[in-house]
Amino acid sequence: MHILRHYSPVPRPLQGGVYALGNFDGVHRGHQKVIGEAARVARELGAPLGVLVFEPHPRQFFFPDEPFFRLTPFRAKARLLEKLGVEILAALPFDAEMAKKLAPEFVLDVLVNGLNATHVVAGYDFRFAKGRTGDAAVLSYMGGEEGFGVSIVGEVAHEGEPYSSTRIREKLASGNPRGAAELLGHWWTVESHVMTGDQRGRTIGFPTANLSLEDHVQPALGVYAVRVEIEDGPHKGFHDGVANLGRRPTFDKKDIVLEVHLFDFAGDIYGQHVAVSFVDYLRPELKFDGLDALKAQIAKDSARAREILASLPHEYADLALSK
Repeated sequence: MHILRHYSPVPRPLQGGVYALGNFDGVHRGHQKVIGEAARVARELGAPLGVLVFEPHPRQFFFPDEPFFRLTPFRAKARLLEKLGVEILAALPFDAEMAKKLAPEFVLDVLVNGLNATHVVAGYDFRFAKGRTGDAAVLSYMGGEEGFGVSIVGEVAHEGEPYSSTRIREKLASGNPRGAAELLGHWWTVESHVMTGDQRGRTIGFPTANLSLEDHVQPALGVYAVRVEIEDGPHKGFHDGVANLGRRPTFDKKDIVLEVHLFDFAGDIYGQHVAVSFVDYLRPELKFDGLDALKAQIAKDSARAREILASLPHEYADLALSK
């Protein structure tokens, strides 16, 4: 997949694509419908399939002090889009210059003169340009004037409600990763580098890989059944495990850390980039009277996580999209 950081100049082989437009936070099933339509048109026209997003998310630009809300930081989003067959990811910087563009300016500067798009696809509720004044009607009108095709995808609903990133955040906040996965079409995943911890887990027989949530929305604190993808190295691939997301009250810690114990694993993955998929919520975080009680509970959590993960297809952790 080619990643464009600017809309001009664009190498000639990457011009003339069919672009799905949107922020696509989470790349959920509603987003997949839009991208799927763009893929259909791209095949029909023999054009490359592209997606246009903004980095940072416009909400981050306008409200920098708000808590982090994104389901998929850029790297995770790019991985998901690539799995959908996207050939060009135009990740355009959202800055003061972009924020002040009027709708006609955006269409002419970015879509026509920059990307030279042959066709664009957007959801019915897509908004763009200064003051969010650009919408599906404006896009369709400009397409007719400037000679590029426009397709608008209608509402895609689940149980009578539209798929939305907000609903997915609510599922995660309430400790329902399975419900979130149903809306996403894939497990919700945290991607980060394994950092050096206090190595206390090794002393009680449950070594953990410690990760920071970094630029991820925070789900409910507690214990989860997880599947972990190690990106590179001798342990590359998927591994089952159990994870605690929280402040570790038994040890009087305050910072929030994701501690992942991989089953039947003895490798060294410090510094490795890993993706932790949240499969099921087991229980809230608890404070224990001592190490023996903690060890007993981790053993119970591990047994339950093994049972849950054994009942699920392993390949589903590899982002079963577009169902």
